[in-house]
Amino acid sequence: MFTSTAAMYIDPATTSYIIQIGAGVVIALGTFIGIFWTKIKRVFKKKTDDVAPAIDAKEVNALHDGEKDVITAEDLLADDDDEK
Repeated sequence: MFTSTAAMYIDPATTSYIIQIGAGVVIALGTFIGIFWTKIKRVFKKKTDDVAPAIDAKEVNALHDGEKDVITAEDLLADDDDEK
């Protein structure tokens, strides 16, 4: 009634399914890491409290020739381009 051995057979289709599951897990992890990469980097990045302002307000005022003291997105993007 009770046997100590069992004969099992894994056909090629089952092996293919196992490979597909493994590939799916790898692709899903890669996608997850790719989507949340900036948040993951932010967790491991060293935090510094002494952060210098990216652009001086006087420079912005000189660019706008007497307009309000407002920093626009163009000013910030131009500053990012200069750093690269």
